[in-house]
Amino acid sequence: MVVLSPCGKESLDALLAKVSDEGKVSGFVFGVTSADGEIYFNGRGHHIIDDPTSSEMSPDSVFAICSQTKLITHIAALKLLEQGLLDPETPAAQYIPELTNPVIVEDEFAEPVTCRPASNIIKIRHLLNSTSGMFYPMKGASPNKQLDAYAAPHSKFNPVSEFLSLIQECLGDLPGIPLKFEPGTDFTYGWGSDILGFVIEKVTGQNLETFLYAHLFYPLGMKTSFYLTPELKSRFVLLTLRREGKLTPWDGIPILGERDPANVTRHLGGTGLYSSLKDYLTLLRHLLQIYAEKAVNPICSKRIVEDLFKPTLNAAGVKSFSRMMEQMDPFSAPNGYQWSNATALCTADWPRRRKAGTAFWMGWLGTHHFMDPMSGVAAVFGTQILPTLEHEELSLIARLEETLYAALLPG
Repeated sequence: MVVLSPCGKESLDALLAKVSDEGKVSGFVFGVTSADGEIYFNGRGHHIIDDPTSSEMSPDSVFAICSQTKLITHIAALKLLEQGLLDPETPAAQYIPELTNPVIVEDEFAEPVTCRPASNIIKIRHLLNSTSGMFYPMKGASPNKQLDAYAAPHSKFNPVSEFLSLIQECLGDLPGIPLKFEPGTDFTYGWGSDILGFVIEKVTGQNLETFLYAHLFYPLGMKTSFYLTPELKSRFVLLTLRREGKLTPWDGIPILGERDPANVTRHLGGTGLYSSLKDYLTLLRHLLQIYAEKAVNPICSKRIVEDLFKPTLNAAGVKSFSRMMEQMDPFSAPNGYQWSNATALCTADWPRRRKAGTAFWMGWLGTHHFMDPMSGVAAVFGTQILPTLEHEELSLIARLEETLYAALLPG
């Protein structure tokens, strides 16, 4: 059991107030839990930047959690593996035929892009640990721009095939799904979780929303959904844009993707969920409880939770992921990274912050989480801002985390 010191809450509250008064970040929330219960949750600001008449940030504020969706999708897939309904060695093309003949792209920035047929096949295990070779294209990308395949309208007739076509065409007229390397040989960040979500749908005969609701969200009392329903929309935090150093409300550009529940036909396991971070913290607390063998009616086995914290990458993959982290977050540790079958891992302590063995990740629009089983805590942070991975946002997270760890005491 872990608790905040008597002055811990006051220190966190004071930091939140100071940052809010400085006016350098959009509205945000920060929450912390142990396996025994929530130990802190607070927020500052409003759902619409510079609009004090809009709702105040609160535990019930709803966010587009983007890539924080991935952890949830992978837990669902690991449940199917444990039940024997999915095999890690099965070719992914058995469920998604468009993956039958992928190609290795030599240089995505070349004109024209050249490629060669892949020798290895993409297996389910490659989707689980981001070693399939499927990658988010950087050609034409910017921190302010959603990827075209995510931003595109959803087909009413064959939304999955349409999505695969968008991936295949993202670098031009390629003869197959583009890969950065031979499946299983390296790490890259990309479309794998979306494909894994489509596999779950094929295996279960249910769309991903229905499956996740039945097996994760409903048992935990979470309102998380792929659909921005009127109830969720009433609590939704509007995106803030930093333009020429000034924070302004989102004006609809860039296009972020389909948001009308009536038009959502493609359930994207890599990016598509809306959630309050209080609900996401509920999930993290439940996972800590399973890990500590304290859970009542667990949604999955301890073996699955332990799998979330087990490194899977070879040396090449570790090098690639470490380079990616160095580019993403200047406040993170300079080394000590791995990837499990679901999420990122720290293999070394971050000074005055999370410990080795922590699982963590983030979302494109400014949501973050970590689970530190060694310290017995999990935490969430959330705002909605572009450009992604803003310096002020990352600096605040580091300061909050340092303040938190300085205040933790054994219960």
